[in-house]
Amino acid sequence: MIALFSLLIIVALSIIAVRIGAIALELTGLSTEIASFQAQSAFSGAGFTTTESEAMVTHPVRRRIIRLLILMGSAGVTTSIATLVIAFVGQTGHGVIVRGQFLLIGLLCIFIFARSKHLYNIMKVIITKALKKWTTLRAYDYEQLFGLGQGYAIAKVSIRQDNPWRDKPIKDLKLHLEDLLILAVYRKTGGKVNFIGAPHGDFILNVDDELICYAKEAAISKKFSTAM
Repeated sequence: MIALFSLLIIVALSIIAVRIGAIALELTGLSTEIASFQAQSAFSGAGFTTTESEAMVTHPVRRRIIRLLILMGSAGVTTSIATLVIAFVGQTGHGVIVRGQFLLIGLLCIFIFARSKHLYNIMKVIITKALKKWTTLRAYDYEQLFGLGQGYAIAKVSIRQDNPWRDKPIKDLKLHLEDLLILAVYRKTGGKVNFIGAPHGDFILNVDDELICYAKEAAISKKFSTAM
């Protein structure tokens, strides 16, 4: 049974490692969903190719987090398989059933633990403080910085043919009167998507430009049909 206990401990530690990695990625500016997916992908070695992958490898802090998760995941998977084999090798039919039931109950408890939102919030507070104290990670809570829980939102707006902003410089739109700010623009040029951060007032908006806008939620929902 010692091997089974060891296996459950390894699984629990693996989940904690993924959770720490996800929170660390989230603190670099990723959404909770994307951070969790990327952390699980790196730890498991699944190697999913997504549109966020480039944002992972080009960001020095995120790249370091992903590298650590890959290293820990490689060791964790190998150790788990070896421990699982040791736990069941040489057992009779009854022994296999008993150990299998014990393993399933243990994994169910770990699953409930991993899915607990309350525990996640506690872990996030602890992990955030630890990362700020013992690492050089630039841990920013972007939701708090942008006031996303206080009536403000960040939305993506696509410029279509019928959009009144088309072919106009930003300064002529008088966005300050609507408490709206364009943070960045994604522009397709020759099959490549270019990122323009903090576009100046003379920047002219083209058809198919995708704008990252920051404003009050009421203003965004009133003026645009957006993808948040």
